[in-house]
Amino acid sequence: MFDSTFTSVFGTADSLVGAVSATDFLLCCAFSVVLGAACAAVYMFRHSYSKNFVVTLALLPLIVQMVITLVNGNLGAGIAVMGVFNLVRFRSIPGSAKDIGSVFLAMAIGLATGMGFLGLAVVFTVVVAVVNLLFVLTPFGRLREPGKTLRITIPEDLEYDGVFDAVLGRYAAESELVEVTTTNMGSLFQLTYQLRMREAGLEKAMIDELRCLNGNLKISLGMTPQARETL
Repeated sequence: MFDSTFTSVFGTADSLVGAVSATDFLLCCAFSVVLGAACAAVYMFRHSYSKNFVVTLALLPLIVQMVITLVNGNLGAGIAVMGVFNLVRFRSIPGSAKDIGSVFLAMAIGLATGMGFLGLAVVFTVVVAVVNLLFVLTPFGRLREPGKTLRITIPEDLEYDGVFDAVLGRYAAESELVEVTTTNMGSLFQLTYQLRMREAGLEKAMIDELRCLNGNLKISLGMTPQARETL
């Protein structure tokens, strides 16, 4: 019975276009829609998202299925499949690793349903969903203490080189000055540090000491985008 999971509902026809019945095609479309919604749900679980991206992700298996159904069995199938994989460029803004992984999951589902391997598509989606759930809910890949971005505003006449090193050394396991910019029409400087705290709960004490060194000007501390993705 398990072997039927890896059998196409289209049989072994040389060309799917001439062999697919309306019933089989609509069945594959239904599976693509349902599994596309499941793919979108996996992506949305504990992850920030936009409605446009989620809707496109849910529709992607249906689109890929149609293309694969049309080209399967033809000499140009390889070139057409390469064109389908270029759909990953449908986003104008570079996405996160999870965005890209979800797009490839949706495309793999569409490839499976387009070839008629409905059971395989279901099993694959369930396996990915379960593994994703385990990875998200467990500490796998999570930093012990998330990275933080520290921004310190200082007067333009303050020699900032090394002035904050002692304080950061006491509270941060590692720190690095990554950017220096001017602000307030050049009358102030803003120093940007990437750091990792030695332990949670030290932020206020560290900021209080830094305020004594920068003349009580603005200081902000927040998580890096990479750290937010691991939560």
